[in-house]
Amino acid sequence: MTRIGFVGLGIMGGPMAANLVEAGYEVTGYNRSSAKVEKLVAAGGKGARDIAEAVSDADVIITMLPDSPDVENVVLGEDGVLAHARSGALLIDCSTIRPEVSRTVAERAAQRGVRALDAPVSGGEQGAIDGALSIMVGGEAEAFAAAGEVFEVVGKTVVHVGPAGSGQTVKAANQLIVAGNIALVAEALVFLEAHGVDTESAFQVLGGGLAGSKVLDAKNRGMRERTFKPGFRIELHHKDLGIVQSAARESGVSTPVGSLVAQLVAAAVAQGDGSLDHSGLFRQIARLNGTE
Repeated sequence: MTRIGFVGLGIMGGPMAANLVEAGYEVTGYNRSSAKVEKLVAAGGKGARDIAEAVSDADVIITMLPDSPDVENVVLGEDGVLAHARSGALLIDCSTIRPEVSRTVAERAAQRGVRALDAPVSGGEQGAIDGALSIMVGGEAEAFAAAGEVFEVVGKTVVHVGPAGSGQTVKAANQLIVAGNIALVAEALVFLEAHGVDTESAFQVLGGGLAGSKVLDAKNRGMRERTFKPGFRIELHHKDLGIVQSAARESGVSTPVGSLVAQLVAAAVAQGDGSLDHSGLFRQIARLNGTE
């Protein structure tokens, strides 16, 4: 499988597509913004004028889109991916969407002879650039095995977690954990600053103990310096926490801490911080303490 059609060349999709080009795949990319397509072409890929051109000859089709309605439109739409994908192709959707939408995509894909995987990713922009993403994959075992070499290029930790929709369910849990971690790191920083502690050394020692986490390591400096250049925007995390809450209600699960964090994230979006990196949730915590 050497020909890859890639739809969605944003913060995550762009670096992933470029890594596949570097690995020797023939990658044809499509994005609504032509500048993103031109960037892929500059990296050695090919540009497509529309979805049909990107996917019609592809052995593997990868989509990386913002939300469930985007996947429904781009993949399931009248002129979408499945309308043009050839029978036998492998569709890998790396978007983070509602599990039930992924199950619908898998069903519709099977009707057209296309194998489908829901494969949301974690690791942020740097993980995409480094080809070190964590990828949680739902779908048939045979399709997962067929995608192995592609996943090796873009991911470091790649795990088949169950049937269609399972990848999205695990990703929802991931976003729940990450949001809670970000909120607590932000609270800790406000607490430390209130006591006049040297926060750089404080986080150094905290990172070496049980309080340590990838979130703490990756996000504390941006919080301390008040720099929130987006690797993953607050507004997207807000969307993901909506997926968590919806799926939790459907299964009768209570997520009290997650619900509180979801409200804080919603407030940050309402106050105009949605375009910041999700570590910008610090601003909302600081506002509650009158320090921002």
